[in-house]
Amino acid sequence: MEKTAKTPIEIPPRDKLLDTLRKGHPRLIALDSHLDRVRRLIDADPLAKQWCERLRKEAQGILGEPVCKYEIPDGLRLLATSRRVVSRIYRLGLFYRLDGDRRYADRAWQELEAAAKFPDWNIRHFLDTAEMAHAFAIGYDWLHDQWTPEQRAALRTAMIEKGLNPALAAYRNKDDYRTKAPYGWWVTTTCNWNQVCNGGIGLAALAIADDEPALAAEILDHGLRSVQIAMARYAPDGGCDEGPGYWHYASDYNVGLLAGLESALGTDFGLSQIPGFSEAGMFPIYMNGPLDKAFNFADAGEGLIRAPELFWMARKFNQPAFARYERHAANLQVLDLLWLDSPGELAPAPELPLDKHFRGVEAATSRSAWNDARALFVGFKAGDNKANHGNLDLGSFVFDALGWRWALDLGADNYNMPGYFGRQRWDYYRMRTEGHNTLVINPEKTANQDPQAAVKITRFESKPEQAFAITDLTAAYAARSVRRGIALTAGRRHVLVQDEVELAEPGEIWWFMHTKASAEVADDGRTAILRQGRPRLWLHILSPANAEFTVMDARPLPTSPNPEMQNKNEGVRKLAIRLADARDVTISVLMVPLEQNEEPPKELPDVKPLAEW
Repeated sequence: MEKTAKTPIEIPPRDKLLDTLRKGHPRLIALDSHLDRVRRLIDADPLAKQWCERLRKEAQGILGEPVCKYEIPDGLRLLATSRRVVSRIYRLGLFYRLDGDRRYADRAWQELEAAAKFPDWNIRHFLDTAEMAHAFAIGYDWLHDQWTPEQRAALRTAMIEKGLNPALAAYRNKDDYRTKAPYGWWVTTTCNWNQVCNGGIGLAALAIADDEPALAAEILDHGLRSVQIAMARYAPDGGCDEGPGYWHYASDYNVGLLAGLESALGTDFGLSQIPGFSEAGMFPIYMNGPLDKAFNFADAGEGLIRAPELFWMARKFNQPAFARYERHAANLQVLDLLWLDSPGELAPAPELPLDKHFRGVEAATSRSAWNDARALFVGFKAGDNKANHGNLDLGSFVFDALGWRWALDLGADNYNMPGYFGRQRWDYYRMRTEGHNTLVINPEKTANQDPQAAVKITRFESKPEQAFAITDLTAAYAARSVRRGIALTAGRRHVLVQDEVELAEPGEIWWFMHTKASAEVADDGRTAILRQGRPRLWLHILSPANAEFTVMDARPLPTSPNPEMQNKNEGVRKLAIRLADARDVTISVLMVPLEQNEEPPKELPDVKPLAEW
């Protein structure tokens, strides 16, 4: 046995790796016994019954749809097609197994036969290949008893030639992939590609392991070693520096692989015990605000994070809070139904703390209450500008209150713009520091923060009446010192954003906050009112005495690049403070949500140095 020093992972020799392989099919994720449990759950739980009927209707709708086509509309990705096939095969496979209706199996064959005849599964963008391999694994395994020997051979051949053999070349040449398997960089990366590719390919290997044991064992041996590299990122608290959207994409395939290993081999070889993984379900819970909008840093959308893998994690790690979240959040995938627990099976979920700091990712959230759509919520980010899908956004934040998002993150732009993931990334407004709710110092055409900078949350405190987080941003700027703190204060009814900046020479400092609210600035410039619906947000500059608010379009500064293709950010504006000829300054801004007839506070807090918070 090979055993790593830091984790309980034990990988048998290749010739022993499949010794515990379950005989026959199905063996992946949902055994027949699992479906018996699902049938009982549908009878007992109204939510499960509702989900089943909705999924059955979707499966019935697929019966009349045309089969998939080989389409790469952006010149790079077959991914939309691969995902469509995954979704269809899960639905058709499930309802063939639940209902025994041959129409579902016949339609699944039409889908798989069409994809098997594709010229390739687009290995240059290997996510496409891995997701298609995932679809074939489920179709081959779940419907195995319906396929003729010739059909099974056709599916195996497609999986091997279009998925497993290219993956094997990537694994074998991981140290020289640039010349021998240039699509195979994902084998040693820590980003979501690692988990998705290893997950999809691993399931395909398990599906045909009895027919091709040598190939399957080698694939799994490589994959088990590779996926550990990415899973190490979950330590210590389960977060993801690629943001909440990619947390789900990576975890979805990671959990799929572990579930497949357990159902097919009876073990995940200790992968689920990797530090931080058991806590990973806390990340979407805390990154989701009271409006069911995410703290969407790192190319993420602000939509509610929906993650069927949370049901699996809840059972695996005895974390009922994970399942209760997904019961609320589910956009309904087949795995939601397969992994669902009835309310009676769930232990009471303990009341979670209102605040959480995800170390490593260096992101924190605080709120005034759970389960209240009008609660205050702040998401605050330090972190690493080098993170995959990262923006130059160190120090940025989002803010919700009274049923509205007041400070927002613009999210990703068009992935197909030139150099979006390369040298031109920092030319695009949404990627640049000025496109976030943080500081820009001495703006110029080049990046506003150091793209190599990584900073930590240096202090984090959570108390009943208040919470705060402080980060040292100095590494991100050409400055002697830059520190930012964000606090939920006054009994968690106000928010304070405070920056302490020391420059070597007098310079220009901008403070930005993006919003969809209408904005009105008082005549003296010290106060601003934002309006959305009936509520308002009152903002007041506590320091410095010469600072004033202005309202700007969410557009590049005159000194910045302005590529034509990028998003125009219509409907978004930003509240700004500009300090010219500044050197040592404290910028302190108080934000107070106000109900329709509520007045701003008459007494303002004193400005305390961050060291005294």
